[in-house]
Amino acid sequence: MSVEIRRGTSRFTTREAGRQTRHSFSFGAHYDPERVSFGRIVCHDEHTLRPGAGFETHAHEGLEIVTWVLQGALEHRDSLGHAHTLRPGTVGVQHAGSGVEHSEMAAADAGVTRFVQVWLVPDAPDAAPSWEHATPDPEALAAGELVETGARPLAGEARFLVARLSAGASVTLPTAPLVHCFVARGALVRSSLAEPLEAGDAFLLDGEDEPRTVTAAVDTELLVWTLPPR
Repeated sequence: MSVEIRRGTSRFTTREAGRQTRHSFSFGAHYDPERVSFGRIVCHDEHTLRPGAGFETHAHEGLEIVTWVLQGALEHRDSLGHAHTLRPGTVGVQHAGSGVEHSEMAAADAGVTRFVQVWLVPDAPDAAPSWEHATPDPEALAAGELVETGARPLAGEARFLVARLSAGASVTLPTAPLVHCFVARGALVRSSLAEPLEAGDAFLLDGEDEPRTVTAAVDTELLVWTLPPR
């Protein structure tokens, strides 16, 4: 059993025209043998795009790609004919499967767009590609609950949950073989797990069978993954 704290300041950074990406795990030219994956998660990126900027059409295969928008609006288009704009509080899942092309561009009229994208190793890498999107229960989110996002990545029993906490509110993290809890905005107060955590920091819990409760220092949004065993 272990609890690891990954500070946002230790992430790798990639800057391109109109965009910045913070990588929690090894990606491209950035490599650290101690930061290659966490269970099924092989990529956990936080992207910031200026209006109209983003990722032109490119190909993927053998991945489950889950996108959660924090600010602005992200326009998704793919070779399957889907065109959808993801806004804050919506999640998109690209099942890349045997191969798909897609683009992800910040809407020109929505200001700066910020989103978190996670790539997972799927159960069936050669499955037919597909796309889906979902909106979690807004009332449950407003109530400060840890809410299922509706994302259904085909990666074991991986689940993606979100909590929006007001200052002083607490939430209990789920127990699972692996748990990844990312502070997307705000901050957490000191707890039995660690010193205070700020936006960009994360808990990585491995084999913890004791429920852990965290408390927001200010208005905070948490992105939580529960994952099957390694």
